[in-house]
Amino acid sequence: MSPNCRPPVEIDAVLEDPASIRRLVEANQPYAPVQRYFSDNAEYRATAGENSRDNDVFIAPVFRGDWAYEKALIEDIDDLLFHPGFIATAGKIFGSQCVRPFSVYSNLTWQLPFPQGPGHIDVAEFRGINRTEYPIWLLTVMNHSRLFEAERIQIATAVAWFYEGEDGGFDYWPDGLDAPPKIHEGNIYNTAVVGDNDRMFHRVRPTGKTDRGMVSDLSPDARLVHRSANTWGIEDHGDSRAEFEFEQLRISLSWKARVFDDVADERRFVEHHEDITIEDVWTRFYADLEQRNVAFERPCEPLRDAAWIGLLGATYVREPGARPKA
Repeated sequence: MSPNCRPPVEIDAVLEDPASIRRLVEANQPYAPVQRYFSDNAEYRATAGENSRDNDVFIAPVFRGDWAYEKALIEDIDDLLFHPGFIATAGKIFGSQCVRPFSVYSNLTWQLPFPQGPGHIDVAEFRGINRTEYPIWLLTVMNHSRLFEAERIQIATAVAWFYEGEDGGFDYWPDGLDAPPKIHEGNIYNTAVVGDNDRMFHRVRPTGKTDRGMVSDLSPDARLVHRSANTWGIEDHGDSRAEFEFEQLRISLSWKARVFDDVADERRFVEHHEDITIEDVWTRFYADLEQRNVAFERPCEPLRDAAWIGLLGATYVREPGARPKA
C-alpha cells in the first residue's frame, strides 16, 4: 500500500437512471480541453513527470465540464453531488462521518489510442492554499513533496464511468508505485471506484482504435460540441476537426468530498484556523532544497518563474516506476 493511501472500493451500480448522464452531458456543452488549467509550458512540464518533462503542452481531445464546485454550477446536479453511496463509501474508507461533497466534474474523451503515459495523483488542497487562488502546478508539487501533510485536506474521490466501450478503462496503484496496477475495464458502464486519489496513483487507459488516428495540434480554444441528436464534433477556431457518434464518447465523472476527522477539524477549516500562507510555502521549499543540497536561486516571482517551477517539478514530482528522489 502506498504511504497514507487508503484502500479503494468499487461500486457496481452508481445510478438508478444512468441515462440521465447523457442528458446532462448534452445540456451543458460545449466543453473545453483539460489542458486549459496550465497557463504555459513551464507549468505543464512541472507536473508531467520525468518521462514527459521535455515536451510541450499537448492539447489532447480530452474535455472537461465543471458541474459543481462549492455549489451547483448546473441544473439537476444535486443527486450526484450528494450521492448517498459515494458519501457512505467515503466515510467508511476514511473512518469519518464528516464527509462534505464539494465538486463534480465531467471528463469527455474521444479517440486516445496513445501509448499509456505515467499515472498521476490528483490536485490536492491545503489549509489556506487551494485552486481558487493558486495554480494547479503549485498544488501538485506541494502534494508530491509531502512537506505539507499537516495542512493537507483529506479528499475522497469517486470516479464513475458512463461509457459502454470495451476500452477506456482505469489503472490504479493501491499497493504502491512499485506494484503492478489494478485494471478496471470491460463492462464499466455505471460503475465507480471510490478512493484516496490524492495519494493513489491512477491513469486513464487508451480509448479508441489505433488505426483510426487521433486529432492532434488542437489549441486551448478547441471545443467539444453537440451537433445533432447523436452527433458530436470537435471545433477549433471555426474549423471542424472531427465528427463522431455519441457512443464513441468516453464519459467519466469525478466526485470529490472533503473528509474531516471530526466537527472540530471541520471548524478549523471553515474558520481558517492554522492556515498557511504562500510565504510559508516558499520558506518550507527553500529549507528542504537546502537540506537536499539542491542548488537554487530564490526567485523574485515564484509563481511565474519558469526555472523555479521546473526545479520544483524535477525535484519532487514522481510517477509509477520512478525511484523516490533523495
